[in-house]
Amino acid sequence: MKKGKVVLAFSGGLDTSVCIPLLREHYGFDEIITVAVDVGQPNAEVVRATEKGRMLADNHYTIDVREKFVDEYIFPSIKANGSYEGYPMGTALARPLIAEEIVKIAKKEGASKIAHGCTGKGNDQLRFDFIFRSGGYDIVAPMREMNLTREWEICYAQEHNVPVSVGKENPYSVDENCWSRSIEGGRLEDPAFH
Repeated sequence: MKKGKVVLAFSGGLDTSVCIPLLREHYGFDEIITVAVDVGQPNAEVVRATEKGRMLADNHYTIDVREKFVDEYIFPSIKANGSYEGYPMGTALARPLIAEEIVKIAKKEGASKIAHGCTGKGNDQLRFDFIFRSGGYDIVAPMREMNLTREWEICYAQEHNVPVSVGKENPYSVDENCWSRSIEGGRLEDPAFH
C-alpha cells in the first residue's frame, strides 16, 4: 500500500541522500519532496543540495532564510551570551527555523508525513520532531528507526547510485552555517579515541 507524499528535510549529505531511496523502498511513499533550507552554509553546499534534490526527489525546494536566521536567532543569542560550554549554538539555533520552513512546505504540498535524516544519537532529532509534531505531522526517521551505520549508508548509496561526498576514507559529517561549524563521525564518535 502506497503512503502518498512525504517532505524530507534535506541537506544533501549522506544521511538525507540515503533517505530518498529508503523512503521509496522501505516506507512505500509515492512522492518524495526534498527541502533544503539555507541558513548560511557554504554556497557550494546549497548548490549541491539543490542539484541532488532535483536529481533524486520528485520535487525540490531551496529556501533562503539567512537574513531571518541572523536577525531573529543569532543576534538574540549574542545578546543573551548564548553558548553551551563555551561553544556557539549555531546548529541548535538553526534547527527550529529549518523545521518551521519544512512544515510550511509540507502544508503547501499536502504531504501526509515529514521525514528527516537524524540519527537517534543527538538532540537534532528532538528539535525537528517537536516542530514537526506541533505542525500536526507524523514523523518518519529512517536513520533512527533502522539504526543505520554510516558504513551501511555509504554502501547503500553506492548500490543505489546516490552520489555522496563521504566514503570510508572520509567518514566525517560537517554541519556549517553562518554562525558555527560542527564536525562528527569517524573516530570522533569513538569514546576510546583521545
